Order: sequence, then structure tokens, then C-alpha cells
Amino acid sequence: MAASTWLLMSLWMANPGDISIVDEAELSPAIHQRELRAHVYRLASPEFLGRSGPGAARTSFHLAEAFQKLKLKPAFGESYYQSIPSLLNEGTDKASFIGRNVGALLPGSDPKLKDEWILLCAHYDHLGKQGKTLYPGADDNATGVAMLLEVAEYFALTKDKPRRTIAFLSFDQEETGLRGSTYFAAHPPMPLRQLKACLTADMLGRSMANVMDEYVFVLGSECSTGLRKLVEKTPPPEGLKIGRLGADLVGTRSDYGPFRDRRVPFLFFSTGQHPDYHSPSDLPERVDYRKLQRISLLIRDMVKRLSNEDGSPSWNEKPLPPDLEEVRTVAELVTRVLLRQDKFALTEKKRELVEGVQQRLSKILKQGEVAAADRSWLLWNARLLLVTVF
Repeated sequence: MAASTWLLMSLWMANPGDISIVDEAELSPAIHQRELRAHVYRLASPEFLGRSGPGAARTSFHLAEAFQKLKLKPAFGESYYQSIPSLLNEGTDKASFIGRNVGALLPGSDPKLKDEWILLCAHYDHLGKQGKTLYPGADDNATGVAMLLEVAEYFALTKDKPRRTIAFLSFDQEETGLRGSTYFAAHPPMPLRQLKACLTADMLGRSMANVMDEYVFVLGSECSTGLRKLVEKTPPPEGLKIGRLGADLVGTRSDYGPFRDRRVPFLFFSTGQHPDYHSPSDLPERVDYRKLQRISLLIRDMVKRLSNEDGSPSWNEKPLPPDLEEVRTVAELVTRVLLRQDKFALTEKKRELVEGVQQRLSKILKQGEVAAADRSWLLWNARLLLVTVF
């Protein structure tokens, strides 16, 4: 028995009620709830200091070690790290860095397709400590990183290797203006023109407004017919529902922004904002690990299809026309908010706003089509709801 394995087993035997150490170290292609839970609890622990400053540096070592154990190829030459320069010193002789991305590659197995690549990513940074208060960031975004590690483990250990290359990236500095993903998109390890799709995830373990328990929102498919078909044809695991939305409804909220701006087909996965968002109460015990497992399996299946199918998605010069699926998703959210004030309380003014949105959405659904004016109204009111209600 290897020394590291002996140590892990000794720790578990000393405290069998807490198996997170063993679960985190387990290597298998299966994606289990207990493994995801172990990752989230570890990343959200005081050890990583809210994953900012020294805690972010410590996290980057932790992630690189995980990729190395899987025998994945370093994404940046001989290194798993990509330093993110300070804006004040970028392009000068004075080296100054604000963080670093961590990434690994699984080379494609098909001689004709291995130079094309699929990107799966999730940021690891969070708000750190403010005074003596720790912001653990369990959902934001330890859940996304847990998914990333487990999906990377699946592809690294499964016998059938993908035809295209897969890049697994965890970005730093998302919380400070998407600096990590912006720098990566400008300095990718493989030609950006060969990047066929970017899948990114941020907050995968909770419930939008505490009322959309079985939903994961998937944004971005309006920009690519191929990705729209992928979302429609990939069945979610039992107990999970996909709420398809346009990314413009929420604005640039996460690391898909730099890739969207470069016309890379993308999908963004999130379970949405909840009352513990950016709060010290974003704790690992509040994460729904069964849901996180289901979403991880869904993302795994989509990455598998993208990395193996003969064709690849392309960017649409014009977004796909608005459809009723998006309206149904928003209508379901506002209806549940109105019905479940035990879960999400509303002031009188906020309730009036939500009721007005619900009435207009009901009218659109009744007419059976989404006119251009309806979509413009939905765009601005969705953003208004995010700012004032959620």
C-alpha cells in the first residue's frame, strides 16, 4: 500500500464519521455525490481562506496536484499554471501578477480531430476574508470546481478516450472582472479558431430564489444552432430539468463573456442566485449534492458528445429567434416566487413587480409566439428582476 493511501486510511479509521478525506482522494470514472461533497467541503474550508489572496494561491496548488494525479497533460507547456498579469504592468518588463489560472489537457485520440478542442471551465476564486469573516463560497464556485474535477476524472480514467482534445480550466479572478478568463481567451494554449465550444459553470448546487429546486439553467444556445440541438437532444438525469435561457437576459455574469465576445459557441450552466449569494452563509451544508451530481452527469454527457461527434457547433451570426421555452422558464420562476413566499419573501412593491411580469408572460404563452417587442420587454424586465428582486 502506498504511503499516501496508508495515511488517508489511517485518518479515516481515526474518524470514520467523516469520510471526506478518503472520498476526495478516490480515483474512478464514476461521479458520486460523496466525491462531489468532499471537494466542496474542502474548497469551502478555512484551509483555502475563501479562495482569495494566499488562499487562492493554495487552491491553485491543490488543483494542479489533482490534475497531475490524473496524469493529465499541463495546459501551458510544462506547467499547469498561467499567470495573470496586472493591468498596470501587462506588456512591460515589470512582472506583476494578480493570480493564476490552472489547466490541463486530455489530448484527442483521432488524428484528424485532435487539433480541435473543447473547453470545460469553472472559476475557483471567491471573496476571501473580510476582517474575521470568512466567505466560504461553497456554491460560488466550489460546486463548479467539484464538477470540473469529477468530469476531468471521468475522461482521464475511462477507457474510450475522446476524439477531440479537452481542456479543463479553473480560472482565477472571476470575481474581479473576469480577469482570468479574459487573459486565457487572449492567450489560449491552442489556437482559438480550433476551439469548437466552451462550457462553463458557476453555482451548481442550490436553487434560484430557493424555489427552482429541480432546475438547472442553460444559457448560450441561442448563439449556435449546433449547441441548441445538443441541449435539446441530451436528456438530463431523472429528477433534473433544464431551463433554457438567453445569456443576454442576465448580461455578462461569468466566464462565458470573453468567449462569447470572440464568437466561440458557449453554454453556461447555473442553478441561479439564492439568498446566500456572496454571503458568509454560502456554506457547504446548504448545497444539494444530489442535484450537483445530476448536473455533473449532464455536463459530462454534453462534453462527451462534443468531443466525439463528426461535426462541431458553429457560431450563428444572428441569434436564433426567441421561442416559448425561454418564456416558460421565466414564467415558472415568477409563479413559484409568488406562490412560495415561505421560501422567498417579497415586499409589497416587489410583489407588484413580479405579478406584472407574470401577467405579461401568461399573455405571451397564450398567444403562442414571441414577438420582437415581447422579447425586448422580457430582456429588460429580466434584468430588472435580477437587480431589484433576486
